[in-house]
Amino acid sequence: MTVAALIAAVALPAATAAGSMAAGEGRARLRDAANLLGATLTAASVAALLSAAAAGDAARVSAPLVPQLGPGLELALRADPLGLTFAAVASGLWLVTTVYAIGYMEHGRDRGRFFGFFALCIASAIGVALAANLLTLLIAYEVLTLATWPLVAHSGTPEALRAGRVYLRYAIGAGGALLAGTVWLYAVAGAVPFVPGGSLAGVEGARGPLVAIFALLAAGFAVKAAVFPLHGWLPQAMVAPAPVSALLHAVAVVKAGAFAIVRLVLEVYGSARAAELGVTGPLAAAAAFTIVFASVRAMAQDDLKRRLAFSTVGQLSYIVLGVALPGAAAATAAVAHLAHHALMKITLFFTAGSLAETLHVYKVSELGGVGRRMPVTMTAFTLASLGIMGIPPGAGFATKYVLSAGGASSGAAWVVVLLATSGLLSAVYLLPIVGAAFFRPPAEDLPRRRGLESDWRLLVPILLTAALALAAGILAGAPFSPLSWAREAVAPAFGALP
Repeated sequence: MTVAALIAAVALPAATAAGSMAAGEGRARLRDAANLLGATLTAASVAALLSAAAAGDAARVSAPLVPQLGPGLELALRADPLGLTFAAVASGLWLVTTVYAIGYMEHGRDRGRFFGFFALCIASAIGVALAANLLTLLIAYEVLTLATWPLVAHSGTPEALRAGRVYLRYAIGAGGALLAGTVWLYAVAGAVPFVPGGSLAGVEGARGPLVAIFALLAAGFAVKAAVFPLHGWLPQAMVAPAPVSALLHAVAVVKAGAFAIVRLVLEVYGSARAAELGVTGPLAAAAAFTIVFASVRAMAQDDLKRRLAFSTVGQLSYIVLGVALPGAAAATAAVAHLAHHALMKITLFFTAGSLAETLHVYKVSELGGVGRRMPVTMTAFTLASLGIMGIPPGAGFATKYVLSAGGASSGAAWVVVLLATSGLLSAVYLLPIVGAAFFRPPAEDLPRRRGLESDWRLLVPILLTAALALAAGILAGAPFSPLSWAREAVAPAFGALP
């Protein structure tokens, strides 16, 4: 049963993608129903895997890629707690985003293509999440790249096509680094399964090659994770429709890069071996710089989605920083932030899309009085913003508290100062949005709407994700919270609970 659910978690969104493309433009209701059904069944499959994993049953399935070359080259999926963290985020938010996208794209163009590649992104993201070895992760990761490009360039405008080309240049370079690093590591260490604590225990010596391989793999994954200076594609990708922005920044693409770095440190090299090789220090430094740099850049952006994009660049590096620091507590915060940031940031991007669709507002300088026209939507935005800043009891506070404690306990007290600075900078670029929305008078030409303040298919997902983000912080100590699950997920990599 669990093996069937494991296969279904990847196969269902792939089948949904094929069905959406086959439906084309003429059968919108059938296509929408198929996407909702596919998303629901995928979420149910992941939920079944979560239940089994909680009971100690981590399903695995594999097939040889090239049987003549021996058992080392195999495609393998495994429903372990760490992978299921990312898979649950991707599958659960796919369902919510599908409802939002149906409303947002109601009058859009090429919807069959849009929903097809959207579902294919989720299939490949779940493949990344549940990959049992480095080779499988690499293949799913590159499929994700190919599936994302048509979404970035979806509108077909010169700006969108240019953003798509920039994305491909970054992604192709990253793919080359990942391929080189993977082939080299297989040559040095043989098969590279994901093993809590690292799979390189039998590799003695080879210090120089292992350091170089880590640099290649970390750089390749850091492109999607938007670590400076490999972040440049992400703000430009904001020309894509709002559901794609939400997918890029909260659900699949950037989280795939951050999650892959988590696997690399904790389950390929192992935290202790990575520290002994001296590779985690530069990784932590790059993440720390990115957090401050991106926050400063966000303050200067008038385009709302670009401001949120730079916020994402900084917030993603919380995850990278957490696994680069020694100790289970920091790694727990990193894995929990996969879910915490997803819920908060998707709320912000949903709001940006709703403002654009309902009020035709795109810039921070145009936000005066929008809270009076759309008070419920902007209240949800405010709650998510407070969470990003780290104000209790939001989910962001839980991340910062545990990450700060992990840094301090490992002798890296500078992490506390860094996260406090990040919170202040987040307030500088988010609070003016809230202030303008609620405390400045609306422009005379700001559209009015009777009844619900926006299409219910836009409003309900915003309220749901904002409520979940708040609940993730309030209930952070509960056994079923993302933080508690993350603690259990990283424990095997350190041999004991943090």
